[in-house]
Amino acid sequence: MADPIQPGGGWRIAVLSSSIVAISGLHFLTPESLGLWYNLFHHLYVLPIVIAAIFFGWRGGLIAAGFSALCYAPYLLLIFRAQPSTEEFLVSQGAELFDFFLSGIVTGILADRERRQKRKLEKTNQQLSNVYRELQNNFEQMKRAERLYALGQLSAGLAHEIRNPLAGIEGAALLVRNDSGSAQKREECLAIIQKECRRLKRLVSNFLEFAKPRSPQYRRVQLESLFDSVIGLASHAIGHEPIQIHKVLAPNLPSCSCDPEQIQQIILNLTINAIQAMPEGGEIVLAAAKQGENFLLQVIDQGRGVEAGLLDKIFDPFFTTKENGTGMGLSVAHQIVAQHGGSLTAKKNERQGMTFSVWLPLHQGSES
Repeated sequence: MADPIQPGGGWRIAVLSSSIVAISGLHFLTPESLGLWYNLFHHLYVLPIVIAAIFFGWRGGLIAAGFSALCYAPYLLLIFRAQPSTEEFLVSQGAELFDFFLSGIVTGILADRERRQKRKLEKTNQQLSNVYRELQNNFEQMKRAERLYALGQLSAGLAHEIRNPLAGIEGAALLVRNDSGSAQKREECLAIIQKECRRLKRLVSNFLEFAKPRSPQYRRVQLESLFDSVIGLASHAIGHEPIQIHKVLAPNLPSCSCDPEQIQQIILNLTINAIQAMPEGGEIVLAAAKQGENFLLQVIDQGRGVEAGLLDKIFDPFFTTKENGTGMGLSVAHQIVAQHGGSLTAKKNERQGMTFSVWLPLHQGSES
């Protein structure tokens, strides 16, 4: 029988035992002439037996069936005394008692099987919960380690990038101090100092923008007007180079919810990068289309491109292929796009050049 020590086991046994006794009393006291009630009480023994089997398994069902048979015995004795027993009567009563035991055992076996499956599912669920918590803990540790690693990389990169302009400033200052030569020489040294100071200022500004960029201020903007502004600003960087910039927009393109200033700055930086990568000239395409639940903005150039082995590094802070670059432009752009809930990717074109793709969600949380 089930463990009565389990919560609720004792009172269940008491209720089931009392039910069997009550059914036996009603069955014994009800005359056979009351056919409906007599038959009802006669077959009501099965109910507590089945309930005992469900609660306590096949052992509980077996014990409840035995107790029911014991309580059923006074009725049998009464019948034996009132009328001679026949083979048919004995067979029917034996079948009745057999049904008691069969109901208890079969129901108990099924209940035990379900209970085992439930325990197995609970155990599996607990194991999955433990694995999930362990994964969460490992993930948090990995994120902390990644942040520490990124901080170390940023610190090392910033120190390296600051060292070069400081060396130039120091060298130019020494020349000014020790050289009593022409005024032209001093002007050249002062120009170097001024240039390297501007480079340091730009480097620190980009680093601060990367470390803590301002939150986007969303509003609706037409991408065509944004591209027009970029083309107007980028035309000054083209100079006399044989470079043309075209815009290609999908028809019926809806307005984009974004921070126009930030997205324009990203597209402008990508366009200027494309111009600098095309000293022999060529064509730059600014494209925009709707892709599912996203806007796709692309800057496609015909420049020298980036080596395949360096593609996975171009968004790293301080990584640059330019002689005077800070290596922060694409890192800042990547972080701003991420703040918009989008992504920035780069790939080499089949023939020549690069394609930078900015993915932005169609809808943003708050717009001004």
